[in-house]
Amino acid sequence: MTIGDRSDWLGLGGRVCVVTGAGSGIGSAIAEGFARAGAKVALLDRDRAANERAAAVLHAKAGHVLPLECDVSDPGSVVAAAAEILRSIGPCDVLVNNAGFLKPGPLASLPLSEWNTMLAVNLTGYFICAQVFGRQMFDRRSGSIVHVASIAARQPQGFSGAYSVGKAGIVMLSRQLALEWGPHGVRSNVVSPGLIRTPLSEKFYEQQDIAERRAAIVPTRRIGVPRDIADVVLFLACDRASYVNGDEITVDGGFSLALMGQIPRPGYEDGQ
Repeated sequence: MTIGDRSDWLGLGGRVCVVTGAGSGIGSAIAEGFARAGAKVALLDRDRAANERAAAVLHAKAGHVLPLECDVSDPGSVVAAAAEILRSIGPCDVLVNNAGFLKPGPLASLPLSEWNTMLAVNLTGYFICAQVFGRQMFDRRSGSIVHVASIAARQPQGFSGAYSVGKAGIVMLSRQLALEWGPHGVRSNVVSPGLIRTPLSEKFYEQQDIAERRAAIVPTRRIGVPRDIADVVLFLACDRASYVNGDEITVDGGFSLALMGQIPRPGYEDGQ
């Protein structure tokens, strides 16, 4: 099926797409997007139960899906998952590095063990997966890697341990991969979400007034949902974006641009 066929506009039919952190939230939405596009999707998550639930939903809707328990911070676990994917559905065409977690912690008292644990998943895990699955891409001189970072890569998120540091590292990791691997036919790009309502952030929206205040500071006037991120990831993954390499796309409804709008300026407010 050619990329010009409207039934497969993205040209992802039959592609082997690997998504880490696929058991819930953004990862689950990305996996569903690939499945609906006709791809063969490998769902990796260290939460086996959540991963299998997500896979069961996709089985009922569309696509060929393969759920695998995998800890992206463990090289052996990633190598084993890659070997099973290769055996079961073929070599990786697309890797989406998405697995990560957020935990509160002020830097003044943050234990080194917690710093290392967060970076092991949120940054080193991205490198491990890129290296392992990248080898399969090198063999065919073709592939796309999309890393899910955050606007916290450029705007420090206080009292969140190594979260912002890890996300900033992802952006530079992607740029270096793009530079080194572009000549081998492998692209690397970043999607940086803003305020997205997921199971990870749901506690921030439990109070209606807090949810409304959050939405009010986003120019688009709504909080994002995982599908908003998935749609952009799918575009970067496909051949429609074949000349996009080493870039970062911010998906935040304009939130990152809203700082100046928070400053009182008599005579310049909306409606005056």
